[in-house]
Amino acid sequence: MTETKHGRAHLVTGGFPPGSMAGHDHDYARLRLLGLLAERDIPASVANDFADVEKWLPVSRLLISYVAGPYPDAAQCRAIERWLEAGGHWLGLHGTSGGRAERVEGARQRRTVKTEHHALLGSRFLTHPPIRKIRVDVRDADHSLTRGLGRSFDVEDEPYFIELQDSGSTKVLLTADYGPGATSPAIGTLYPADTSLQADGRTRVLGYTRAVGNGAVTYFALGHCHNPAIRAARTPDPTDDTPLTFRGSWEGDVFATLLRNAIAWGMGA
Repeated sequence: MTETKHGRAHLVTGGFPPGSMAGHDHDYARLRLLGLLAERDIPASVANDFADVEKWLPVSRLLISYVAGPYPDAAQCRAIERWLEAGGHWLGLHGTSGGRAERVEGARQRRTVKTEHHALLGSRFLTHPPIRKIRVDVRDADHSLTRGLGRSFDVEDEPYFIELQDSGSTKVLLTADYGPGATSPAIGTLYPADTSLQADGRTRVLGYTRAVGNGAVTYFALGHCHNPAIRAARTPDPTDDTPLTFRGSWEGDVFATLLRNAIAWGMGA
């Protein structure tokens, strides 16, 4: 693979196991992302996982993923890496930093297993406390990916804890200080330490970009959404007062601006 083709995008949205929503309204996210691509007249192919990603990469300039469970295996990672090195752009959203999860004896939650996909994406999801209002700080308001966002903005979303894989090659764009109330029992049990914390011991990364050869990867942790059917399938939690239909960041102009910027970045505009 020596070149990437301009003008097309490939969108991967879905849960695991196949057919499962895995706690997210992928249909809603898929339609919103396709709508944003349509605004720029960008033709797109669509998949539910990465099984056939090697077929679509050679005819795509931009790969967008919004997934909860599916992740590229070692061979697919190598194909994506070659495509990135040749000039492709990968926009990973929300659960893309997850992947294979393993059971841990005595724990209800599962632990994200670090794989080749995390090294390529640049981050690994650890956990998140309940949905809350988040003040997001924009580290570089003049960057093409964050233009128009101002110095900070407020959203309601899942406060992700993500572990950067190579901070030296990563340009951090968005961060947040969730405050002392944002804790998770996964830290100290599933994970020995909170490796999502930055050097100041308070802030966590919510968005970044990193070069890969002639291409690049950008990841934003925002974007949770669910519907009543998804909530009905969950174990009742009396402390969770989130609406049955939740769109969070998707409902705000700021997230739409961020995604439009990312699509323009990915298409080389």
